[in-house]
Amino acid sequence: MSVKSTVTEASSAPQQTVAEATRAVVEEFLAARLAGDTAKLVRLFADEVDWQLAENPGVPWIRPRSTAAECAAQAEELTAYTVPEDARASVHTFLVDGTDAVLAGHLSGTVRATGKSFEGPFALHLTVENGRITRHHLYENSRSIAEACAP
Repeated sequence: MSVKSTVTEASSAPQQTVAEATRAVVEEFLAARLAGDTAKLVRLFADEVDWQLAENPGVPWIRPRSTAAECAAQAEELTAYTVPEDARASVHTFLVDGTDAVLAGHLSGTVRATGKSFEGPFALHLTVENGRITRHHLYENSRSIAEACAP
């Protein structure tokens, strides 16, 4: 009696894990933010986004947002209200768990209208589903930013 064995070949192209796909989208997001590529940001954000940023009425670029276009526009508004040459952000932690990514770091900048600077730590929680960002929760030093915006 002979036994014939069959071997199923796996696809030669490795499939990306969920975490790898999440990391790739977040890296695209960071590159688009750095480049000021609003069109790319609109494509990266989902049609509806769970956007959270502590309310700060004295800061013109901090407001509720929910659509891809509104979320992407935040980058343009930040550039309009601050001095782009003084903007700094460093990421010291980039964690990915499935569809969630958390970045932690430090940011600083100067408000154009007042010439005052702000700085402090930040944490950003993003969720990526079907290749698009569905959650954008940013935690930052809102007091420093509000003080820099005050005349």
